[in-house]
Amino acid sequence: MDKMIESSKQVSLFCRLNLNTRRDLPIRSSEMGMLIYLVKTDEVKTPHAAAQFFHVTKAMATNMATSLSSKGYIEKRQLKADRRSYELIPTAKAVRLVEETYHDYFKTMSFLETRLGKEKFDTFIRLLTAANEILLEEKGDE
Repeated sequence: MDKMIESSKQVSLFCRLNLNTRRDLPIRSSEMGMLIYLVKTDEVKTPHAAAQFFHVTKAMATNMATSLSSKGYIEKRQLKADRRSYELIPTAKAVRLVEETYHDYFKTMSFLETRLGKEKFDTFIRLLTAANEILLEEKGDE
């Protein structure tokens, strides 16, 4: 059991160190994640697509989109094919924010890649990916 406690402590510490990095953002960090997705993705971006990408509920993605829209970061355009759905379009304000903060936003990962070296970093990411897939499978079984 001591191994499980130590493992949990290490995972928890990693998450806190990575997520609690002070970023001087005018929006919540989850909203920044959505803006990065909207600005850097080429496909049609809808609340449903964002929800699938982030593995959250459509309601959660819709709430983030509504918040970002009210702050002037995105516009909503009704889809012609399905009038019940809409595309999320980043504004110039959103593109500016993403471009200004993009590299800083991923500073921790760049730092880890530099300090661990490419081989260890790639192994780390492969293991995280495998762990996430297992946890997503379990979440889907609920």
